[in-house]
Amino acid sequence: MIGRLSGILGDKNPPQIVLDCHGVGYEVDVPMSTFYNLPPSGEQVTLLTHMVVREDAQLLYGFATQEERNAFRQLIKISGIGPRMALSVLSGMAVGELAQAITRQEAGRLVKVPGIGKKTAERLLLELKGKLGVDMGLPVNQASDAQADILQALVALGYSDKEAALALKALPGDVGVSEGIKLALKALAK
Repeated sequence: MIGRLSGILGDKNPPQIVLDCHGVGYEVDVPMSTFYNLPPSGEQVTLLTHMVVREDAQLLYGFATQEERNAFRQLIKISGIGPRMALSVLSGMAVGELAQAITRQEAGRLVKVPGIGKKTAERLLLELKGKLGVDMGLPVNQASDAQADILQALVALGYSDKEAALALKALPGDVGVSEGIKLALKALAK
């Protein structure tokens, strides 16, 4: 199996790239988190890979970090989640956010990923519980109930997960829900 590729970055056509390794161009599908962190075409790149061999195809999936690849491998173990769906999940949220959603059992965050419905989200929460986050060596944010409520309120108001999380980081750790929402909204309004 192919576990890692190093070479010159060729074509970039989301979510697929071509990686030239000593004259051989490998087509590699990558999550958008990896895609956005790639250097310009013509630069040297190293990707961790996962190879899927099917009856009709041999496919390579590339990842910038070990955590992404581990999360991908955990996702494809779940019945009904194939490599494309796993790539979609990792493109829709960072591994840390996924681990946090699993730890907090937040199906609502998973449903926002294209292709993930309510039943699939609940199955992901059930099957990945205890398999992502601490076990993968990721720092899982153990936010208080108040911080979780503030985050959910900001998301319900239409802010993205990233915007809400950034606003939450700026808040004092012991802030109450109503005061925290007010402070976060002031910070986001700037």
